[in-house]
Amino acid sequence: MNHPSRLLLFPLLCCALPALAADSPGLAARIAAVETGLQPAVAIAGAPPVKRRLADEMARLGVPGASIAVIHAGEIEWAKGYGVVTPGGPTVTPATLFQAGSISKPVTALAALKLVEHGTLALDADINGYTRWWKLPNNVDASPVTLRQLLSHTAGTTVHGFPGYAAGAKVPTLVQLLNGAAPSNSRGVHVSTKPGTKWRYSGGGYEVIQYVIEERTKGGMKGDTKGGTKGDFARLLHDAVLAPLAMNDSTFAQPLPPALLARAALPHDAAGKPIAGGPHTYPELAAAGLWSTPSDLAKLAIEVKLSAAGQSNKVLSQSMTQLMLTPVLENFGLGWRIDGTGQAQSFSHGGANAGYQNVLVAYTERGDGVVVMTNGDRGGELAGDLVRAVATAYEWPTQRAKVRTAIATPAAALAALPGKYVIDGMGDFTIARSGDGLTVALRDGATEALHAAPDGSWFVTSMEAQLRFAPTNDRGRITAPGLDTAFDKAK
Repeated sequence: MNHPSRLLLFPLLCCALPALAADSPGLAARIAAVETGLQPAVAIAGAPPVKRRLADEMARLGVPGASIAVIHAGEIEWAKGYGVVTPGGPTVTPATLFQAGSISKPVTALAALKLVEHGTLALDADINGYTRWWKLPNNVDASPVTLRQLLSHTAGTTVHGFPGYAAGAKVPTLVQLLNGAAPSNSRGVHVSTKPGTKWRYSGGGYEVIQYVIEERTKGGMKGDTKGGTKGDFARLLHDAVLAPLAMNDSTFAQPLPPALLARAALPHDAAGKPIAGGPHTYPELAAAGLWSTPSDLAKLAIEVKLSAAGQSNKVLSQSMTQLMLTPVLENFGLGWRIDGTGQAQSFSHGGANAGYQNVLVAYTERGDGVVVMTNGDRGGELAGDLVRAVATAYEWPTQRAKVRTAIATPAAALAALPGKYVIDGMGDFTIARSGDGLTVALRDGATEALHAAPDGSWFVTSMEAQLRFAPTNDRGRITAPGLDTAFDKAK
């Protein structure tokens, strides 16, 4: 792991858009408050508030570069790049490209819903009725799977996410990927839970959407007078979403062409080391294939907010956008996570590819939001810290640190809990004793204190998650926003 003192040598601020920091004392103060006010996900009741400097957090987490765009009063108020694209490389600017990861999904959702409005697709028709050469296998029953279910992660489809393909590795076709056939490095996509009965995040479901879109638009998208899409997913997404929103620094090209790669932040692992060969290739375009910038993604968020209010229809109508922002199950709408109501309602999505971690959150009614993109595997924690700093500086009604009460670690737990735990399909974590307390390593190279709560649960401060252990066996559960899964103690 790189030594923190070396990471502190990364150059920080490179430039800002718009260049108002020096001209507007109020804006300069807000920017400074964000840069020096990073906050962990959880605050411990009664303890002094924790505020960290952006430079220090980038060093601690091994994240070479970060980029941010802040939306205020319905516009991008400021955007900045921090750090470098890779140690010893150019500085990050607001125009530096990052892999957006799963933030590709709401962009895909906008395109799919545009096809619904054009009559090419229907939200509640059997998705297999749109395909000729490949059909989604249903291993449960004869229930049809619909576009509405696929967009909202309620279709019961498999495959949570994708690791991508290292530089030089053979990349599968979309059909090979859907079938889990060589050279695919993920399992095939099928239905394993009765459609419509449960929310379960499925990148595989979005790849079904990609296949349907490509097959249904081979003759060009209905209403497209240029006839330029012709089943090419990347081209369709450009024509249907990116171009109308002037997202000129965004593309679904995989791999990224050399000219654009020269403008990209390179990926880094949890130790801050460059990932060999550079960015992975993601043929899973609908789920994870977007390259973008915070400013471009902020344009997306602004359009969604305006469209929901009936003030813009560059991509979707007001009614379709409002439907997109209506929860189906577990606070998830058609492409977005939805939280809160009224002035506190927000829509959001995170994104994680190999060496990239990002987050977008914006309010449906308030003209506020933020996009953070990073080029490190521990950048998700940094991005969350930045969101909370922005929420505090701009006095948002939500997105602040959650306050939890901690108690002394019970003596029995000091003996019973240490060990390795396994989460089926998601890796493992380790609990260890540290003096009179416990630590947990939820990710490689990220050990932190494990706090006991009065209700018998356990929590960390770096993320909004809690662990519960069954009193009679070695099985437990870990829960977090968008996650609820069981774990077992390794024997």
